[in-house]
Amino acid sequence: MFGEYLTRGVKAGVVAGLVFGLFMAVVANPLVGYADDLNHATVEESGHSHEAESAHSHDSEGAHSHESGDSHASESGGHHDTAVSMAVTKAVSVAAGGLWGVVLGGAFFGVAFFFLEPAIPGPDAAKSYLMGLAGFVTVSGAPWLVLPPVAPGAEQSLSTATRLPLYAGMMLAGALACLSAGYVYTRLRESRGLGAALVGAAVPFGLLAVLAVVAPENAVHGALSPALETGLIGLFAFGQVLLWLVLAAAHARFRPSSESESESEPGIPTAGRDSAPAAD
Repeated sequence: MFGEYLTRGVKAGVVAGLVFGLFMAVVANPLVGYADDLNHATVEESGHSHEAESAHSHDSEGAHSHESGDSHASESGGHHDTAVSMAVTKAVSVAAGGLWGVVLGGAFFGVAFFFLEPAIPGPDAAKSYLMGLAGFVTVSGAPWLVLPPVAPGAEQSLSTATRLPLYAGMMLAGALACLSAGYVYTRLRESRGLGAALVGAAVPFGLLAVLAVVAPENAVHGALSPALETGLIGLFAFGQVLLWLVLAAAHARFRPSSESESESEPGIPTAGRDSAPAAD
């Protein structure tokens, strides 16, 4: 039984990881590279004085004739090296995205889903999407309340030694909030109805906002324009939403055929670990 859950989660992770890796290779990495180039250009402009530029231009006059003779060969070699480097970078991005998807799929949709499925409300397909939402809140959403994504080259006021435990603590808080919300929803849904259950399930997520208020502030300073910084941060957030959405969709798609058939036929209970008859 556990092996079936783990296999299903890993299969969903492979699909989501490849989609995420392609997104990184085709869309995100070129924009990050462009931002890095802008950062380097800004640093170089601020680091070179006018006198150094004048001296460089004076010294380069004597070597101009030698450089012009080798310019064609160096340009062709540079283009070839750049093409190879870009191909390798894209391949590494796709492979890394696939591996990351497998890790998340196996951990959340394999191991965690095996133990938590009976407590997750709704039919099997809905459970997959709720698990994806919980995974996003745990891994990204809750930590971002305190440490949101930053653009490349930006300086942060908190040190790495402080940010790592803070991020891990918010991940733990996000996981506890999701578990608490599920528990409260199940209890209130049976006794008070849907409206009260939804309100009660939202309370743990409100507590995450309280933690974000009392957490230390991480001031960020970067050389990029505000519009470009906002666009890059939005791109990072979109990539994580895409990853978890595809994970949930693939996991729902890979559910066993017996469960799909039983849900499509009225009067036949869903075959699952939570379908045991209730005691009188």
